[in-house]
Amino acid sequence: MDVIILAAGYGTRLYPLTKDKPKALIPVAGKPILEHILFRIEEINGVKKIVIVSNNVFYQNFVEWKKSYKANVEIKILNDGTSTNETRLGAIGDINFAITKENLYDDLMVVGSDNIFDFGLVHLHKFFHEKKSSVVALYDIVEKSKASNKYGVVITDENLRILDFHEKPSEPKSSLVSTACYIISKKDVEIFEHFIRDNPKIDNLGEFIKFLSAKKHVYGFVFSER
Repeated sequence: MDVIILAAGYGTRLYPLTKDKPKALIPVAGKPILEHILFRIEEINGVKKIVIVSNNVFYQNFVEWKKSYKANVEIKILNDGTSTNETRLGAIGDINFAITKENLYDDLMVVGSDNIFDFGLVHLHKFFHEKKSSVVALYDIVEKSKASNKYGVVITDENLRILDFHEKPSEPKSSLVSTACYIISKKDVEIFEHFIRDNPKIDNLGEFIKFLSAKKHVYGFVFSER
């Protein structure tokens, strides 16, 4: 399995903290957010390569960070070539960029770089192999109103098969929300490439999950940790 960490955002809502530093490298509890994520990824057996997608503004920050980080897995840092928040490729565009640039045609984990979570990705990985289908990490925020205009909201059946996915709905129909952790099967990576060719203006991965779950089984794994 390969891993893509999406880190090409500009963190405009965190100015001035992110004026000269990407959000993923902001220190929390003594180390950058990115290293909290990498710790969880490196717990998984079978990860071949981790690709961090940055942008032209913060690419060098990640290059400098990497010099002092001791990784257990090969890490590759990519520059998607964008320089402003208005011209960014978005999640879909950056995933496609990384797949094409690094030939990532195996099972693929995708993680947002601004997430801090206590749950182990090893459990998501195990669930993925049990279901033999693409999976999404979910969290139950209990009150549906809290998800209004904020999160990707997921509806599942009793077997946790995803029935629908709505990105930041004003009236959520569920309290299950996406946590920007996904594992896309090798077969579905091929479907992803067709999807982006047919939908070049879509930039949110949730739209692909919505599209995919309408065609085949996609499952949500609900974590209880923070």
